[in-house]
Parts: sequence; C-alpha cells; structure tokens
Amino acid sequence: MAELQISDITDEDVTAVITLWQRSGLLRPWNDPEKDIAFARSADGATILVGRYDGAVAATAMVGHDGHRGGVYYVSADPDFRGKGFGRTIMQAAEDWLRDRGVWKLNLIVRGSNQQVRGFYEALGYRTTDNVQLERWLDGRAPVETH
Repeated sequence: MAELQISDITDEDVTAVITLWQRSGLLRPWNDPEKDIAFARSADGATILVGRYDGAVAATAMVGHDGHRGGVYYVSADPDFRGKGFGRTIMQAAEDWLRDRGVWKLNLIVRGSNQQVRGFYEALGYRTTDNVQLERWLDGRAPVETH
C-alpha cells in the first residue's frame, strides 16, 4: 500500500483540493467548495485533512465534531490512484483525528443510491442504521433533491 503524508489543508492546497473533489465527482451545484473549505477551516472543531502522494494532493477528508459526534465529508481519493488504499488511509486519519479529541462516535451521510461508496464504508466496519436524516436550509435556498 502506498504511503500518504497526512496534514491539515494549507492555503496552497485549496485549488488542488477543489480539483480533486471535481475529479472525484463530489461537488454538487448547491455546495460552494471554496465556502465549505473556508467554513471548515474557521471552525474550532473541524479541519480538512489532505493526503499527499509524491507531493501532490491525492486524498482528502473534511472532518469535524459538534462536541458529541463526529462527521466526515468530502472523502476523496484521486481516481488515478484507485486501489492503493488512499480512501482507507484518509478515513483512518479522520477517525484518529476525532479519537484524539475524545470523540467516540462517527456518523456518515451517504446518498442512498451510491452503492459503491456504501460498500466502501461497510468494508471499513460502518453499518447502515434505521435513522432518518432531516434537513432544512437556513440560508433561504429552496430545498434541493440530494438523492
């Protein structure tokens, strides 16, 4: 398995991170990645972990907590390096980041139709629960279908 060098995002990483998210198919029209990055970086209980391989951004995970549970978003691995374990490595780094802060539970949100990603998380030991996620946009936007 290739080794990733994991660290927090830097100003110099932002463009490469957004490019990786685009290439990985993570971006949605209703989410502004620059705004999401800036918001995560400004929060006390959040960061964006970047995995570098040969000096280039090859994996990411936005990770944070609310003082009770952790959440991970924007998990990505460079499509050119699939099969090298980068997804597994960046998720382990996200779990370690939470564990180091005393967080004992991690919740994930995965689109129900995304069977490949669900399989990835299940292989890491995550399980589907019978909880229902509710949402409401607080910035005045109309509801968006996110399935």
